[in-house]
Amino acid sequence: MIFSIVITIKGGSQLSDLFSLPNANKLPRACLVKMQAVYPTLKRAEKQAADVMLENPEYVASNTIVELSSVSGCSETTWFRLAKRLGYSGFHEMKADMSQYLRNQENSDEQSGFYDNIDENSTTSEVAAVVFESSIAALRDTLALIDEKQYTQAVDAISSAKKIVLCGVGDAYAVVKSAYQKLFLAGFNVYESSDQDLQLLSISHLEKGDVVIAFSYSGKTKNIVDLVKYAREKEAIVIAITNFPVSPLAKNSDILLLTAAFSKHSSGEIVSKRITQMCVVESLYINLLNRKDLNLKKNIVSAHEALKKNKL
Repeated sequence: MIFSIVITIKGGSQLSDLFSLPNANKLPRACLVKMQAVYPTLKRAEKQAADVMLENPEYVASNTIVELSSVSGCSETTWFRLAKRLGYSGFHEMKADMSQYLRNQENSDEQSGFYDNIDENSTTSEVAAVVFESSIAALRDTLALIDEKQYTQAVDAISSAKKIVLCGVGDAYAVVKSAYQKLFLAGFNVYESSDQDLQLLSISHLEKGDVVIAFSYSGKTKNIVDLVKYAREKEAIVIAITNFPVSPLAKNSDILLLTAAFSKHSSGEIVSKRITQMCVVESLYINLLNRKDLNLKKNIVSAHEALKKNKL
């Protein structure tokens, strides 16, 4: 019964758990990614309809808007509004997309491992193809999630900051190092360290208007969340680059840049998690180079000339 479904998840699903919900894989990927982005902003009735979709996609895909309205307790207008929020022209387009996706899944078997469609019988070339396609999909989904207003605010904040601190641990630290090298090359006053004490010290020197860029896929890494909370006490601007918009990191940021890299096991260290973050950094960097008021290109030329001394 749909009534029991609504009761089970009443109060709203947690966005960080959306991709781990039992039936999440039965929703079209683009639809689920969009759901992740808009869910916190949905009105109460729209969230109730969204919860029905997440818990029972087959029911939504196989019933009319009139039937759904009657059984779910959400008006037809609510269902239409939700479809529009998810990027569809209306309910009928959303239903058709869901129905087609479910039909395509009927004969597919669920696989195990860090990636969908890989098991012990997969050939080496099949594994390579899945890994590459996963990263391509993550990049495409991340591009679709870019909030132009937040993104522009990030470029503006970095360009006007006197000091920039980069924070990340584990394999996210590789992204931190990459971002540091780009910003340092361009002449920014930027700092990074893998040592938490030094991270705290660097933030202690920040002033109002300075920037902290924090990287955490889950947005739950304790010391990163603690660092950004401290940064906000110093009135620094916190830019969070994370995959989950209702994570502790996201909630403690001033500017939120979302990635969209998802695997069956969200805790698995898949490369698409970091590739999406690196592409966000790269795009910010190129935007900064294009700012005429910064005149950074002369710094790049000077840096490249210096590096030639280290070449044969």
